[in-house]
Amino acid sequence: MKVAVFSTKSYDKEYLDKANENGKHELVYFESSLKPKTARLAENYDAVCVFVNDSITKEVIEQLSLLKIKAIVLRCAGFNNVDIESACNNNIKVLRVPAYSPNAVAEHAVALILTLNRKTHKAYNRVREGNFSIERLTGFELSGKTAGVIGTGKIGTVFASIMKGFGCNVIAFDAFQNKTLIDAGITYLPLEEVIKTADIISLHCPLTPETNHLINKNTLSLMKMGAMLINTSRGKLIDTDAAIESLKEGRLGYLGIDVYEQEEKLFFKDLSEIVILDDKISRLMTFPNVLVTAHQAYFTDNALSQIAQTTIQNLTDLENNSINSQNQVCINVIKQ
Repeated sequence: MKVAVFSTKSYDKEYLDKANENGKHELVYFESSLKPKTARLAENYDAVCVFVNDSITKEVIEQLSLLKIKAIVLRCAGFNNVDIESACNNNIKVLRVPAYSPNAVAEHAVALILTLNRKTHKAYNRVREGNFSIERLTGFELSGKTAGVIGTGKIGTVFASIMKGFGCNVIAFDAFQNKTLIDAGITYLPLEEVIKTADIISLHCPLTPETNHLINKNTLSLMKMGAMLINTSRGKLIDTDAAIESLKEGRLGYLGIDVYEQEEKLFFKDLSEIVILDDKISRLMTFPNVLVTAHQAYFTDNALSQIAQTTIQNLTDLENNSINSQNQVCINVIKQ
């Protein structure tokens, strides 16, 4: 199968080529993201392979349909950047990687917590400059704190278990409760109660119309004074304007984000030599209690290998007309 791979970085090529070592599929790499202006690059290909910040709108899908593209193959689990209805209507299959390494994302969420709490990033910079003072580096112990987990799928489950290991009282919210977590002593509560009660709130839910701006002016006002908020899921779960106001008021005590609602204009790019025009991200980075990483929570060798292997397998299954139903988004959406 001939595949146009968009939003390609060096590591994408490395891991996809390794997974495709027998050369079964012809992978052609483009650094450009997939959008209306670049859709024409997919001419004479059988499928396109895309990532989280490619914008597969109705317009793009209609262009792909005219180019006789058979499938959109995602190198990620989320598919909120794809107009699924339009893809189904144009008979274009949408395949994804439903799970790769939940440990990678969960562990990064914990890394954000520990870094913000113990201020290790500040200590690192101080010591490099010969400053060995520990003034203003006071943190708190996780043991005995209440950690709220919003979304207890594979990643949320791993995260909850790690926080339990730190001695936290773990509470959770999810429309579908996980019996394994209940048996482990984790309590499910209504969303509002989790937000009101938790010292640390970590988001592990997908982006849907219902979860868009789940964290907003109202929910932020319910949080404990000085609470910590962590997001390694999707940027649009948080209303950035509301978060900035809460930080200014001092209610939101810490914010750690690996995702950002306007990240497609910033993340995965080297902008170190130019002026960043996004005033919101610039404002966030002025707060001493905010930590931003650029969508790297998934970025481990194990996760990259699993993503590449599943992506190549999806292409093979597509070619053999033996698609794994768990990986095909259109089927899942229709069933819902």
